[in-house]
Amino acid sequence: MEDILIEIQKLVLGVLNAQKLTTIAYGTVISVSPLQVQVDQKLTLKEEQLMLTRAVMDYEVEMSVNGGAKQIYKIHNGLIQGDKVTLIRNHGGRQYLIIDKEVV
Repeated sequence: MEDILIEIQKLVLGVLNAQKLTTIAYGTVISVSPLQVQVDQKLTLKEEQLMLTRAVMDYEVEMSVNGGAKQIYKIHNGLIQGDKVTLIRNHGGRQYLIIDKEVV
């Protein structure tokens, strides 16, 4: 009976691993244009596989300082070559969301 349970456990674990559930990954930006991130020796993600959050993009924000007139300021958060990034792999493993970069 115990052998059957072990075989069932192996089968279930195999199915779960094959589904590539959501997980955290870490990588290094190796190219900005086109965007490429190397996760390990065998896996390099291309631009079409990557989604970005505002935390890793340049963007503009309208704000006032000390109650003065509103002005537009540019926030420089864009990725550069060599940045270490944290990614979330979505269910299925085809898309990755870059959620942040390591601050040095």
